Amino acid sequence: MRLFALRGATSVERNDAKDILDATSELMREIMARNQLRPERVVSCIFTATKDLNAEFPAVAARALGFDRVPLLCAQEIPVPRSMSRVIRVLIHYHAEEDHVPAHVYLGEAASLRGDLDAAQ
Repeated sequence: MRLFALRGATSVERNDAKDILDATSELMREIMARNQLRPERVVSCIFTATKDLNAEFPAVAARALGFDRVPLLCAQEIPVPRSMSRVIRVLIHYHAEEDHVPAHVYLGEAASLRGDLDAAQ
């Protein structure tokens, strides 16, 4: 086993707690499925949200999916001019087999953030 890190992002329709939780849950489920990842192998997750998303912490959705014993951190994304709005990003550190290849996941409008990652789409 070795330590890996992967990225993911998703877009959120509205600054609404339910929308934030639903989008984050979908992102985390897809990351877990594509990477055959279980919460007990996760070392930590760092979530960021654009400044226009403040109705709920994305980490709440992760805890509901079994990440309740994983250190989770939420922060605000740097508000760079002309950057995409209503985006939640995550950086996950986890243990996997030596030959594992991380599958980054970008959903919704956020898929355009990393068009260079074929595996992310």
